[in-house]
Amino acid sequence: MAETSPPTPASGRNIGNILLIWRFAARYPGRILLAALAMLLAAGATLAIPQRLQRIIDRGFTGGGTDEVAPYFHYLLMIVVVLAIATALRFYFVSWLGERVVADVRTAVQRNLLTLAPRFFEENRPSEIASRLTADTSIIEQIVGTTISVAARNLVMGIGGIVYLFTLAPKLTAMLLLGIPVIVLPIVFAGRRLRAVSRQSQDRIADVGAMTAETLGAMKIVQAFGQEEREAGRFAKAVETAFGTARRRIALRAGMTSIVILLVFGAITMVMWQGVVDVAAGRLTGGKIAAFMLTGALVAGAFGALTEVYGDLLRGAGAAGRLAELLVEVPDIAPPANPVPLPDPGRGALSFEQVEFRYPTRPDVAALDDFTLSIDPGEMVAIVGPSGAGKSTLFQLAQRFYDPQAGSVRIDGVALTDADPAAIRARIAMVPQETVIFAASARDNLRYGRWEADDAELWAAAEAANAATFLRALPEGLDTYLGEGGARLSGGQRQRLAIARALLRDAPLLLLDEATSALDAESERLVQRALDRLMQGRTTVVIAHRLATVRAADRIIVMDHGRIVEQGRHDELVAQGGLYSRLARLQFEGEAA
Repeated sequence: MAETSPPTPASGRNIGNILLIWRFAARYPGRILLAALAMLLAAGATLAIPQRLQRIIDRGFTGGGTDEVAPYFHYLLMIVVVLAIATALRFYFVSWLGERVVADVRTAVQRNLLTLAPRFFEENRPSEIASRLTADTSIIEQIVGTTISVAARNLVMGIGGIVYLFTLAPKLTAMLLLGIPVIVLPIVFAGRRLRAVSRQSQDRIADVGAMTAETLGAMKIVQAFGQEEREAGRFAKAVETAFGTARRRIALRAGMTSIVILLVFGAITMVMWQGVVDVAAGRLTGGKIAAFMLTGALVAGAFGALTEVYGDLLRGAGAAGRLAELLVEVPDIAPPANPVPLPDPGRGALSFEQVEFRYPTRPDVAALDDFTLSIDPGEMVAIVGPSGAGKSTLFQLAQRFYDPQAGSVRIDGVALTDADPAAIRARIAMVPQETVIFAASARDNLRYGRWEADDAELWAAAEAANAATFLRALPEGLDTYLGEGGARLSGGQRQRLAIARALLRDAPLLLLDEATSALDAESERLVQRALDRLMQGRTTVVIAHRLATVRAADRIIVMDHGRIVEQGRHDELVAQGGLYSRLARLQFEGEAA
């Protein structure tokens, strides 16, 4: 089903953001119609009860026989049956709509998030985004599955009840309606403040969720450094802040509800007093005043419920606004209108031409400064340099997670800005230093390299990556669940799994962030053998932290402050006595010590 793009929200506090919910609900007109019919039927049956009661009182208590009154009871029982069935149908259809809308909103938000560049997630915490997809969508489920239905039902009952009241006693009804402006004013006044507090309450809940995810994800560090009490205190403070904001919201809603109830039922009481006077004077029958009182109570209850519903709608508007912000976010990196196709087959050539780049979060520091480098197909190039030299930035630009402010990056002669980002990334296999293992089976983690790979191809890649032995030893083989972040594997096993994944990718260009720097000697030996197989026949760019791993490189590029300061082979650079020689001497002397 095609995604519907909601309008850009003017503000997270705007009640108009409820239109986001309608855009998703409108995909199911049949369900909406059935829910509306059931709601109208239930409201009509409810309003029919006072009318039947009037007939029973006027006929049954004024000397009418049992036979004359019995049909009215039969009708009353039929109304009750209709009310029960219609209420059940209304509940089913609106609850279905609530769950369906939430599922569609979550899917649409996640789909849009997957198109956004890393910059967005540097400026917005993923844990806070996750809170929007859970807490805020739960509020929307309540709005669609309960609140809107309750609001519509009470609005129909309120309007229908007033019409019926006019047929019973026009003068009393006119007196009742005079109090409506007095009731509406406090709703409008308190509602403005309630909108702001509702949004603040949701933000504080999101903070609690983000802090929970952060702490639980770093539990080993928390316990290793004995910071349990500090984290408990920090979390308690965030919870208390959320509670304080929620308390203000609750107090506002309670105050608004109490004022409205006082005004509504106060007006009802005064009107009933006048009704008793009219009955005593013979201007109204007992049945009419009983029907008037019951209908008046229903009308008062309906409008009183609308005040509570309004508060829920404001919460829903805040939640919809926060989700709309994610839905309307436009990716910084997007395919051009007419992307240039990359040459087929891919050769793996990579070039940087006078590239100037500054990270959006650090605009004052040039990560790359007039950087030029050409890497030929099949060449193995090692990138070395001190921390902050710009090494990792090359990988970020090569995969087009960012675009440079000046200059160009090319793969196989095509500027990345002219090509489809998906086509660019299909030409690249990446083995990061910090391996990402998903909370899934070993099979699914391997297939991330090429999802359509069969078991024979998976095992072939695992053999080449020296991973087959430990994978076969897992309790359920490739179907074994690996845990959060691959918790059931060692560091060396995770790295070899990542290499097998890159082998399945079978891309002409390999980007290798030093994969052995944090491993023991045995794991490093196994991983290095796997890497040697992976690099065969591919253009390889290696970010090297341990210089012992780059001696076999065709060319070593030495970077500092975003520029190339030296390049050549290992022996040549050592002989020059420059930055590389100094780095090598410090590292090798440290290892010898």
